[in-house]
Amino acid sequence: MKRAIRYLRFSHLGQSNGSIERQELYTDQWVNNNNVLLVDTFIDRGHSAKTFDRPDFKKLQEFIKKHQGHVDYLIVDQLDRFSRDAGEAMTLVKNYQRQYRIQIVSVTEGIIFDYDTPGSYFRTGLQLLLAEEDNINRSIKIRGGNYTARAKEGRFLSNLPPFGYRKVGEGKDRTLEIDEEQAKVVHFIYQSFLRDVPLVIIKEQSKTMGFNRRGNSAVEKLLANPVYAGMVRAKPFKEHPGGLFPARHEPLIDKMTWQIVQQKLEKPDRSKKTLSDEMPLRGILKCHCGQPLSGAPSRGKAGNWYYYYKCKHSKHNNISAIKAHDKFQQILEYISLSSEQINRIKNTADESLENRLKEQRETIDHKKSELATLEEKLHSVEEKWISNQIGRDTYERWSSTYNTEIFTIKAYIERYARNQDQGYKILKKHLHQLGDLKSIYNQSDTIEKRVLVSKVFDSNLYYKNGIYRTPTLLPVLAHNELIMRDKELLIIDKKRDFPEKIPSGGAGGIRTLVQTWYKVSFLHA
Repeated sequence: MKRAIRYLRFSHLGQSNGSIERQELYTDQWVNNNNVLLVDTFIDRGHSAKTFDRPDFKKLQEFIKKHQGHVDYLIVDQLDRFSRDAGEAMTLVKNYQRQYRIQIVSVTEGIIFDYDTPGSYFRTGLQLLLAEEDNINRSIKIRGGNYTARAKEGRFLSNLPPFGYRKVGEGKDRTLEIDEEQAKVVHFIYQSFLRDVPLVIIKEQSKTMGFNRRGNSAVEKLLANPVYAGMVRAKPFKEHPGGLFPARHEPLIDKMTWQIVQQKLEKPDRSKKTLSDEMPLRGILKCHCGQPLSGAPSRGKAGNWYYYYKCKHSKHNNISAIKAHDKFQQILEYISLSSEQINRIKNTADESLENRLKEQRETIDHKKSELATLEEKLHSVEEKWISNQIGRDTYERWSSTYNTEIFTIKAYIERYARNQDQGYKILKKHLHQLGDLKSIYNQSDTIEKRVLVSKVFDSNLYYKNGIYRTPTLLPVLAHNELIMRDKELLIIDKKRDFPEKIPSGGAGGIRTLVQTWYKVSFLHA
C-alpha cells in the first residue's frame, strides 16, 4: 500500500476554516479513492505562497528527508497551495522525485507530477505558470487600489493607526480621528525635538507620558511619519509618480513644522550625549576655538570630586564648573530687564504686532502668487505628458520638482496664515519673568537650562581667558554691557571676532525679543 503526506495552506486568516476544510475534503477523497495511506498532514495558516519560508513547509521538507523512500506522494489540493513561483516550484518538485522518489499530486487539477512523462511535466508547468500569472494580476490590482486610495482619496490604509490617532468608520469611509490624550504626547515629542532636547531624554519622558510603541527607533519613526502633517505616502504605480499626497484626516502638526523636523532628522544624531545636573553647560558652552566644551569630574587630594569644562585641545580651556557657574549667575542678573524696560516693551508691543502682521500678509500674498504659477506649470507638464509631447523621465523629474516646491509654499502659507499674535500674547503673559532670569534658570531642570542658554545667546556662548563672550545677545538684554565687560563677566563681540559661522535665529539673520522669548517661555508656561 502506497503512503502519502499532505500539505494544506491558506494565505489570509479570513479564509481559515472554509479553506482548510475544503482542502481536507478533496484530499481525503483522493486518498480513499486511490487506496493510499495518509501518514501525516502539514498546515501553514496565514502564509503566502510567494516564498517557501513557511513553518510547516520547512517541517514537511525535514520529514521527506528523514523518511526518504518510505513516502510515495505529497498531496495538495491545487498546485498554487504549494507555490506560485513557477520556476522555483518546478525545480523543487523535480528534485523531490529524483532525489527522494516522491511525486506531487494536485487532486483538484487531476495531476500526478511525473518528471519522466512529458505530458505530465508540461501540464504541471502550465498550472504553476497560470498560478503565478494570477498572483501577478492580483498584485497589480492591489497596488493600483492602494495607489488610488492614498494618492486620490487620501486614505490611511495600514491596520494599526499611528500613535495619536484612532480609526473610525467602515470600508472606504474609514479614516483617522485624533486621540486627544495621545496627541499631547505627539506634540511633546515634536516640540522637544525642535528645542534640541536629546532623543534619549525624549524617549524616556514620552514613555512615562504613555507612548507605547515598541522599538529603539519608534520616536524617530513618529517624527518622520507624514501622517501627522495630514499627508499620506504613495509608492509609484505604472506611469503615476509616487510621493506625498493630502490626506482626508486632520493633521496634528503643521506642514512647515514637519518639514523642519525632517531637515533636522537628516543631520547626524548627537542626541546621545550624556546630560549632567552638575554641568548643564556641557556641549552648550564653547571654547574660543569654536569647539563645544565637554565636562568631567576630577578627584582632589582629599577625595572630593570637582567638575571641569574642557576643550578637546589640551592647551585650551579647562574651567572649574564652580567658577563658570558663579559667573554665569551674575550674567543672568545683569541681562535681566528693569521694570522700566519691561513697561516700555509692553507699550510698544501692539505697534510691533501690527507692523509684523502687515509684513506677513504681504508675504503670504506673494507666496500665493508663486503657488498659482507653480500649479500652472505642473498642469502644463501633465498636459504635455498626456499628449505625448514629453517622455516619462522628463515628466517625473519636473513633476517631482514642482510638487516639492508647491508643498513647501503651501506649508509656509498654512503656518503663517494663522493668527500670528500668539507670540505676542505669550510675550505679554511672561514678560515679567525677564526681570529675574536668574530665578528662572535656577528653578529649571537641566534640559530647560540648556534650552534657555541656547535661545538667549542664539547658541553662541563662548569662553576665553576666564570671560564669557557672545556675538548674538539680544540688544534689549545688553543694557549692562559695559558693567559686565568691566567686571570681566561677559564681552559682547562682533561676529567677525569668531572663527566659525554664526547661525541666525530669524529671517535675515535677525532675532527679535518675541522670537526668542516665544521659544524660552515654555519653561514656566
